[in-house]
Amino acid sequence: MDKTFSFSLNATDGKARTGVISTPRGEIRTPAFMPVGTAATVKAMLPENVRATGADILLGNTYHLMLRPTAERIDRLGGLHDFMNWERPILTDSGGFQVMSLTALRKITEQGVRFKSHIDGSVHELSPERSMEIQRLLGSDIVMCFDECPALPADRDRIAESMRMSMRWAQRSRDAFGDRPGHALFGIQQGGLEEDLRGESAEALRGIGFDGYAIGGLAVGEGQKAMFETLDYAPDMLPTDKPRYLMGVGKPDDIVGAVKRGVDMMDCVLPSRSGRTGQVFTRRGVLNIKNARHQDDPRPIDEHCNCPACANYSRAYLHHVFRAQEIISSMLLTWHNLHYYQEIMQGMRDAIAAGRFAAWEADFHAERAAGDIEPV
Repeated sequence: MDKTFSFSLNATDGKARTGVISTPRGEIRTPAFMPVGTAATVKAMLPENVRATGADILLGNTYHLMLRPTAERIDRLGGLHDFMNWERPILTDSGGFQVMSLTALRKITEQGVRFKSHIDGSVHELSPERSMEIQRLLGSDIVMCFDECPALPADRDRIAESMRMSMRWAQRSRDAFGDRPGHALFGIQQGGLEEDLRGESAEALRGIGFDGYAIGGLAVGEGQKAMFETLDYAPDMLPTDKPRYLMGVGKPDDIVGAVKRGVDMMDCVLPSRSGRTGQVFTRRGVLNIKNARHQDDPRPIDEHCNCPACANYSRAYLHHVFRAQEIISSMLLTWHNLHYYQEIMQGMRDAIAAGRFAAWEADFHAERAAGDIEPV
């Protein structure tokens, strides 16, 4: 088994790229979508079922796992992979984003963040050093630098100050991470929607040197147009020979737009969270299974999809179990959404390799614009 971490690009089409990230725990085909396993589980899914959708890698949340069951306990029990029965690669975020959302419960200093647990109010501290320690105890394959991510909109001075502190934290994260063969550390570019600040951030990260580079501070309220305008230049500021990871994105058309602009990896809670609330992503757009139009419909969500929800159940049944609040509803709709997301990723990988990404993208948008099939 190869003990190193590496990235190879196989093909490009415009700015879109396809390749492979190699880790000791397996290969990650890019562009890659990472389902989110917040508390060591992708909600409503068995790990082997997540794998069956086509996922090569999962994301775990440092913040949630450090509070419960604690990183030390997971370490004693053999690490996160054994703990949650997922033997393939895992990326853990640094905890910074979750702490950002605890506005009322936190205090930020140069040293790090002091915050109160949303579970029981207990006081905790996260610093670059502690974040690296927690992620080491978890045993994740890809570790993220500890950073601060201001919510947008924010004024330029606030964004600049935050970005520069994140760059100092990036250096401290690098120092604390040390030498861990087979494990990767990714730096995170910040700078809001300001091109010069993004450039300054990228320069600082390249100077420190990382195994991969993330684009942070987007999908935090700025809207798709502003996000795409930033992605028109932000990925180009990062090394071409390392993976580029856009954090926390997104809807299907966000993902396609990001890949078009040179992004290799993404994660989002949307497909799993939406599955639990009855929102279903399909090649013909989004449908809401709780709508009455589905209650007598014997057809599948998508006749071209071979996930269990589409292969074995009607819209009428899925409508019924959602309305009845049956657990199988969350299971089937989450499976479908994750399957659809991985289908998009495979479609893009194939299209980039064949040099026909623009045609694939045009078909993708045209099919979604056509809307759902006519009601029965």
